[in-house]
Amino acid sequence: MTQGKNSQYEKMTLTPIPRLILGLSVPAVISMLVTNIYNLVDTAFVGRLGTSASGAVGIVFGFMAIIQAFGFMFGQGSGSILSRALGNRDVKSASVHATAGFLGSFLFGLMICIFGFIFLDDVVYLLGSTDTIAPYAKTYISYILISAPFMCSCLTMNNILRYEGKAFLGMIGLMSGAVLNMVGDPILMFGLKMGISGAGLSTALSQLVSWGILLWMFLTGKTESKLSFGNARLIKTAMVLNIMATGFPSLLRQALNSITTVLLNSSCADYGDAAVAAMSIVSRITFFAFSVALGVGQGFQPVSAFSYGAKRYSRLRKGFKFACLMSEGIILVSCTVLIVFSGSLIGLFRDDPEVIRIGTRALRLQALATLALPPCMVVEMLYQSTGKRLGASILSSLRNGLFFIAALIILPRLRGLAGIQEAQPLSLIVSVPFFVIFALLFFRRLPREEVSAEEGTGEA
Repeated sequence: MTQGKNSQYEKMTLTPIPRLILGLSVPAVISMLVTNIYNLVDTAFVGRLGTSASGAVGIVFGFMAIIQAFGFMFGQGSGSILSRALGNRDVKSASVHATAGFLGSFLFGLMICIFGFIFLDDVVYLLGSTDTIAPYAKTYISYILISAPFMCSCLTMNNILRYEGKAFLGMIGLMSGAVLNMVGDPILMFGLKMGISGAGLSTALSQLVSWGILLWMFLTGKTESKLSFGNARLIKTAMVLNIMATGFPSLLRQALNSITTVLLNSSCADYGDAAVAAMSIVSRITFFAFSVALGVGQGFQPVSAFSYGAKRYSRLRKGFKFACLMSEGIILVSCTVLIVFSGSLIGLFRDDPEVIRIGTRALRLQALATLALPPCMVVEMLYQSTGKRLGASILSSLRNGLFFIAALIILPRLRGLAGIQEAQPLSLIVSVPFFVIFALLFFRRLPREEVSAEEGTGEA
């Protein structure tokens, strides 16, 4: 084992928990902030093309969640396994799993691209387009389909880097693409007069750049795990299935997010393009505010997986408590800003009075409910990072899935547009007791004695 590998192992097992999680969280937070700033800037630029074009971005956002679902599945699956393998000092196994995750995500992205173009018209309307939004959505989604293999595997590589404890490298890759996208939007959309095609092309080019930078890091020895043809030959079917099973909660969570986005857009379509645009803007603003707290949770994931693999259970407990407290403190500040300045924030992205009216109430309700979200998020990440597949899958299906779907089906029938605005906040509140129960069960079963990695031979 090289000195570099030893130092990385010592960093993950000996660094004080607050310093370690903060060190891993900062790059993740910066990456998410820059990426979400791009999303918001993209929404603002497209909003200048009209309400229908703004609605198209929200429509395609649901489809992008499908692509991201597979990227996260392979990234979280291979990342969780390889991090536990590194905690057990099995670098070879980590490299083979990293290669399997990368190849799997690229191939799934390629299949999404092919089938997406074959059924393009059906996909656009299935996502919730109205007749006026559909032309914009078809143009924008075409560029997203072309970039799907790169977008999918880019997310996988970023997750692998985070699980290795090298979130800074992932930040460089994602930030490069996001900054390029923000610069490219106005140039292509307005400078070259490409309109919404410019927004789509800018997104596709930025994904390709991020992909190239991240891949270069794996091929030039900057990572613990390695991507290589030699490792590819060692990939077994059972290994790929294990990665997919471990990452399934991420796929389930993202897939349910996509389904709920489609249902939300379809429900809003009954109230016109203004409702679709308003709820799309609210979703992006809320996620931007939550992304900082989510970055703290992502900083906790490699600590959780590595500590579990190294059998450092007290570190896992300390990491969980710190991540919950830190993320809750951050979201408290963020949501206060959203509640106080809700109308002004909506107005930044679309100056349509109807969009502002619908979005303001939805944003305030969403911000209040989001206060309960950080601990739930950390519990979900805890289960997945330690390989507790069933528990992680159940938790992933609840918060933004089954409860939200049920609320979207029932509330609009009872309360109309107000029910649509209230559906997601209510689903968040209802899910909280389930996450509390799962957290108590996990730590009740977790051993309290410390076992060194040399003594333990547990399966990674």
